[in-house]
Amino acid sequence: MPRLFTGLDIPSDVAFDLDLMRGGIPGARWIDRESYHITLRFIGDIDEGLAREIAYELDGVEARPFALKLTGCGVFGGNKPHVLFAGVEENAELRRLQSIHERICQVLGLPPDPRKFAPHVTLARLKDPDLTALHHFIASHNLYRSRVFEVPRFVLFSSRPSRGGGPYAIEESYRLQAGI
Repeated sequence: MPRLFTGLDIPSDVAFDLDLMRGGIPGARWIDRESYHITLRFIGDIDEGLAREIAYELDGVEARPFALKLTGCGVFGGNKPHVLFAGVEENAELRRLQSIHERICQVLGLPPDPRKFAPHVTLARLKDPDLTALHHFIASHNLYRSRVFEVPRFVLFSSRPSRGGGPYAIEESYRLQAGI
């Protein structure tokens, strides 16, 4: 039974820049550079038949390539932070692509994703982090801006059930097409 999600991979030079930020937060488990991505839709553990249906429907997605930029850092979890991330600049094409993926999953019988879409790249998973170090990290990297990069495709990823996800494998890659 595969554990699937759709997402965008991060260009290697942008991933390298993110990787340079690692460190300085006791209680942080840093994500490997090869695992950086932006999740569009977490699908979860599904049977092979549904996985094939999803892959088939994703092949029919019509969307144009678009430009994206990462910006700033933040945490999920409020007073008990559990994820440190790099944010994604607001982008209508990204939101459109995500809503198409959400619609495909729901049409195929999956429940709606209960979380509001908050595009980000996870940098570290946090377990009882040193809050002073965490706040210092965020303040030091709050002005981070990646270069603008093109998004030419989206990906169907799989992962093994594990603590914190990863490593991720690309199951299928779908080209975005200009002129649509």
